[in-house]
Amino acid sequence: MGDRKQARDEEFQSFVIGRWPRLMRTAFLLTGEQHAAEDLVQSTLEQAYVAWRRVGSADDPEAYVRRVMINAHARRHRRRLREFLAPKDDSGLVREIADTGDRIAQAEDRSALLKALAELPPRQREAVVLRYWEDLTETQTAEAMGCSVGSVKSNAAKGIAKLRAIPGLADMVTQGGRK
Repeated sequence: MGDRKQARDEEFQSFVIGRWPRLMRTAFLLTGEQHAAEDLVQSTLEQAYVAWRRVGSADDPEAYVRRVMINAHARRHRRRLREFLAPKDDSGLVREIADTGDRIAQAEDRSALLKALAELPPRQREAVVLRYWEDLTETQTAEAMGCSVGSVKSNAAKGIAKLRAIPGLADMVTQGGRK
């Protein structure tokens, strides 16, 4: 029995090490704040660890954990916790370190993009983050958000339209997004 628990723990640890950067990026884009992103990922991974037998045997454990994260984020938003991407005083804030393949890290004005993303309603922000930065299919995004593919299309289209309407962001959105 101890060997099985140790094997599960090692499997979970390997999963966390391999997925941490991507989970953090998604959480940061959803919450808009480094510490809130860390809290979201940690609470998500706590839930995943408790259910690891079920999570690890799922067809796509990463999709399962991403769904847990989206649900946790939605619960926090429903409780009306304040989220922000660009605090007024960021003097003590540690900046996110983007991985080199991250398209938004290549944007000339990353802070403007993050501020604009923060202005989107939560469901539109989730759809845009999952579809365009996580590069999930519409079906995968719908599964992660717990909604229909039509809702994903609608929320993503509305979110991208709002981003395109902001002067200076239209070029970034068109270059980094789908048409």
